[in-house]
Amino acid sequence: MFDTIAQMCAETLRQERPLHEVILDDECEYMGTSRDAVITRLQRSLDVMKKSLDNAAAQDPELPIKEAMHQAKKMNSPHVFLGKDMKEAVLWAMEIAEYNSAMGLIVAAPTAGSSGVLPATLFKARQMLALGDEEVLHGLLVAAAVGAIIGNHATLSGSEAGCQAEVGVASAMAAAGIVCMAGGTTSQIDHAIAITLTNVMGLVCDPVAGLVIIPCIKRNAIGVMNAFLAAEMALSGVESVIPADEVIDAMMNVGKKMPGELKETGLGGIADTPTGHRIKQSVFKDVHDDP
Repeated sequence: MFDTIAQMCAETLRQERPLHEVILDDECEYMGTSRDAVITRLQRSLDVMKKSLDNAAAQDPELPIKEAMHQAKKMNSPHVFLGKDMKEAVLWAMEIAEYNSAMGLIVAAPTAGSSGVLPATLFKARQMLALGDEEVLHGLLVAAAVGAIIGNHATLSGSEAGCQAEVGVASAMAAAGIVCMAGGTTSQIDHAIAITLTNVMGLVCDPVAGLVIIPCIKRNAIGVMNAFLAAEMALSGVESVIPADEVIDAMMNVGKKMPGELKETGLGGIADTPTGHRIKQSVFKDVHDDP
């Protein structure tokens, strides 16, 4: 398994083969399995992502925090500032995030709390680029490799490094995936990863009442926008001055310096506001009042 983004990109250049092919071969060697087995596993994840989106779109689930309900569906309205595609991508991400909060089956990519970012971004990019299933699988392969590298080298946990390690990493994975789908270079993929993580450096994890609802659902929306923005910048030739691997290290260092109140404990940030405390009291009062 690749240790760094730079190593992965360098190996691709050395072999003069597409990045997704190099990743696929590496995964087969690391896992001691066949290409068909890896592709089957990826396809299952993609199928679950698609089903979670379909199920989420057909529902308007009940959530433990009443104030957070019916938010995604409001994005299914005429666009004002965002283009139609971006607004719909945000809608999809929020719907999947709501579906996760209502205990629906999702793919934790990389976590349950950030599960709307990658599928919404991949499926919208597929639609915008008029691609087929194979190209989406290529994007998912690249995204998965990026997530694995960041997870092994740093963390994917909000309790270790805040939401920058959850929605931030989901954005980086998604940006890398769609740059691949758009025919971008390995260098552009490196820049897209760096840009997405830099854009949310220091983002705290502050769930109201300790539940993955507020602000998590809306942060899935910003994760999608972050991924598309970083991909567009990288594909346009905009470069990150700091390489992706150094940004990943910086993210982890920032996470270590965050106080515990800002890392998934529900004790800081917007969770530690008068409204946040009121919602928490209401949620747990309702739980205790149930027979």
